[in-house]
Amino acid sequence: QVHMVESGGDSVQTGGSLRLSCATSGLTYGTKCMAWFRQALGKEREGVAAIVTGTDVTYYADSVKGRFTISKDSTKNDVYLQMNSLKPEDSATYICAAEPGFCAGGWSRTRIYSYWGQGTQVTVSS
Repeated sequence: QVHMVESGGDSVQTGGSLRLSCATSGLTYGTKCMAWFRQALGKEREGVAAIVTGTDVTYYADSVKGRFTISKDSTKNDVYLQMNSLKPEDSATYICAAEPGFCAGGWSRTRIYSYWGQGTQVTVSS
């Protein structure tokens, strides 16, 4: 059984930084597409960033390019999201997701992911 648990969410001021972690267990060996999504109250879930384990391939939403960095610890199948220069519009529940493979079908599409965490809350105040 796969478990994914996010941590690191907090309340920060505009311009601040946070590092989110997603601890996983039960994921099988092999290439995986691992991603961070976020969902603000009343809005659709949107892809923030994704990484293909075993490669250097990363993907980012335009809104976070240059500010967020996704990384992984392949020995543990854990994934991280370093968030810098945070803005109020970054406020949301951040959720990690995983799917075996190479992010085929579009990394930012929720339907390609089989495994999801419960999320961690990020609040950025102005």
